[in-house]
Amino acid sequence: ERAQRSAREPLWMPSEQAALLSAPISLTCLLLFPGSLALGRGNVYTSNPEISVAENNAVTLPCSFLGFSSPRVEWKFTNRTGTTLVCHDNKITASFGGRVSLVASDIHFNSVTRRDNGTYTCMVTDSGGNNYGEVNVYLTVLVPPSKPTASVPSSATIGSRAVLICSEKDGSPPSKYTWYKDGVQIPSEPRNNRAFSNSSYTLNEQTGELIFDPLLAADSGDYSCLAHNGFGSPMKSDVMHMEAVELNVGGIVAAVLVTLILLGLLIFGVWFAYSRGYFD
Repeated sequence: ERAQRSAREPLWMPSEQAALLSAPISLTCLLLFPGSLALGRGNVYTSNPEISVAENNAVTLPCSFLGFSSPRVEWKFTNRTGTTLVCHDNKITASFGGRVSLVASDIHFNSVTRRDNGTYTCMVTDSGGNNYGEVNVYLTVLVPPSKPTASVPSSATIGSRAVLICSEKDGSPPSKYTWYKDGVQIPSEPRNNRAFSNSSYTLNEQTGELIFDPLLAADSGDYSCLAHNGFGSPMKSDVMHMEAVELNVGGIVAAVLVTLILLGLLIFGVWFAYSRGYFD
């Protein structure tokens, strides 16, 4: 009976689906540009929310909007140091003047530098302030890594904690680091390679830290590191030698004895001078 009833029903869409398809074009734009953020009646969106460009090249950060009767466009820039206005009341601010221009609602850089890395927010509002929308565009300025510096202790005591650090400051995005011992790449996990299976270390590719804890005699060797960020050629550091040495117990005991003897002589000298009346 239910099948017969379904066969008699007309083939049209429910009213909710029909209303959805007849919605204004602004809703369609939100579906096409999922990176947009709409507040109030206006829609603000971008066709390219993540942009990568090589340093010293030109680039345009796109921003589009619908539903604003008297739009006012502003852009702000945010990075680790804080937030700065790029465009205020449809005009480029002084700090970006000369190298950034406003083209419709987009901003265009004549030439970008690594200091331009960060998040750019396009904000659109009506003159009355009743309608507002914004969208983010993430800009990555590509800079190849420079030659890294490998900080390696020349000697470290067996059984202690030894920290090796690889670093470079120019790469954008930030570099990742690979370590080498005697010309052989050190795996991220010691158990993944038989040559390093007896070592006890942790390797952080993001920070460039190679930590031996505890240090073993077999960890002596020549160390170097490689910096890479996917742009340009990877860069390798100079080779540094680290020697794992035994704790010199005899030397420590001798130093303690010498210190005690010198301290005893000092006390005796003070007592002798006092007994002879050299001190009041």
